Amino acid sequence: MDKAGKAAALETYKQVFADAGVIVVTQYSGLTVAELTDLRSKLKLQGANLKVIKNRLAKIALDGKGGDAAGAMFVGPVAVAFSPDPVAASKVVAEYAKGNEKLVLVGALMGDQVLDQAGVKQLASLPSLDQLRGKIIGLIQAPATKIAGVLAAPGGQLARVIGAYANKDAA
Repeated sequence: MDKAGKAAALETYKQVFADAGVIVVTQYSGLTVAELTDLRSKLKLQGANLKVIKNRLAKIALDGKGGDAAGAMFVGPVAVAFSPDPVAASKVVAEYAKGNEKLVLVGALMGDQVLDQAGVKQLASLPSLDQLRGKIIGLIQAPATKIAGVLAAPGGQLARVIGAYANKDAA
């Protein structure tokens, strides 16, 4: 890679590290191109991406973010999965690593906090942002539905009583 290419890659890495909610660092040694493509497609469905990254440029792009522990994660053949939603990328990568032992979770960077392998797995067990939004909407709608049911009940009972008297008089 020439100097201009390195500069462009460095700017890309800086942008990725700045915009991502989480950066999951993995070692992909032994994965085939088909397996990497499969992982990329699964990440893309969740709004995340996977990028094979040069370690030296990644350490420069970190610019001290996460300290020495973050820099220590970038050893060997490294790929990073990233997404704006902190749970999406970690969930897909952790699940893929369960099924394929060639993909090794190294850790993650979430803001200035460095997570180890266990931290990534805990993060992956949390519900995603979309799932949390769905739960909140459900909680907000539930009381309104219950109130509407309670308010409609007396009117329905009154209509049934009147209907019963009407049927009684007709018989």
